[in-house]
Amino acid sequence: MYFLNINKPKGMSSFDVVKTLRKKLSIKQIGHSGTLDPLASGVLQIGVGNATKLLSYLQSDKTYVVKIKFGYASTTFDAEGDIEFVKKPDFSKEKLMSVLKTFLGKTCQKPPVYSAVKKNGKKLCDIVRKDPELNIDIPIREIEIYSIELLAFCGDIAELELKVKKGTYIRSFADDLGKKLNCGAYVLELKRIQAGGFKISDSNYLDDEVYKKISPIDVLDYDKVELDDSQLKRILNGNYIQFEAFSKSGIILLTKNNKLVSVANLSDNLIKPKKVFREEIDEHFF
Repeated sequence: MYFLNINKPKGMSSFDVVKTLRKKLSIKQIGHSGTLDPLASGVLQIGVGNATKLLSYLQSDKTYVVKIKFGYASTTFDAEGDIEFVKKPDFSKEKLMSVLKTFLGKTCQKPPVYSAVKKNGKKLCDIVRKDPELNIDIPIREIEIYSIELLAFCGDIAELELKVKKGTYIRSFADDLGKKLNCGAYVLELKRIQAGGFKISDSNYLDDEVYKKISPIDVLDYDKVELDDSQLKRILNGNYIQFEAFSKSGIILLTKNNKLVSVANLSDNLIKPKKVFREEIDEHFF
């Protein structure tokens, strides 16, 4: 049970990365967290073995570096869609900076129609590919952008670094930015440089011979409790234990000899296991 930090190459889907890893590692139980579009590259969080059951517990904030092209609009909000001229961009760096500030904090955003967002159990991208003329009602949802840094600006192209909350679509951000500047815009290049505790500087390329295995307890950002032998036996059998060291409630990690035993819920000084990983513990504990 471990995570991998894979630097997904441009032109490859997240599913293709998982498929490649299954074959390369000869392990079927592999999954990813936070889909990256084929156009995008960068950090892809991979769970191997029982770590696939922990992907939803990973810290969700993301950091991206994006190149945005102004003056045009795209059906997919990126370079892979049908692109048409809108208007020659005519704004200053100061104007761009001013408009970027309006996106900071909690705002509302409509996800791209070509996305993995599901409607009636089906991905929007699959629905629209079957019927491109279909008018799909996509619900607007709340997002949060923590920071935007302008890295470079040259007439019709800007390079930005954005730190965002999970669920924020950079393609939609680019399209919205183009509308606010009254000239259109789409994503030219996109790279995810960080996802939670996974940084691109620590990532492995898919064609590396050896991957760095990441222990769940090193990247899951929750309080941890080391169990004694009697507590361990109760947890392995799915029973609760009493614990008075924490005053707060919520998710907590239970460990034994620096191995993850369980993801549990702490409430009213009771720890109740949600997920138990018996196979991670030495045989003499059973």
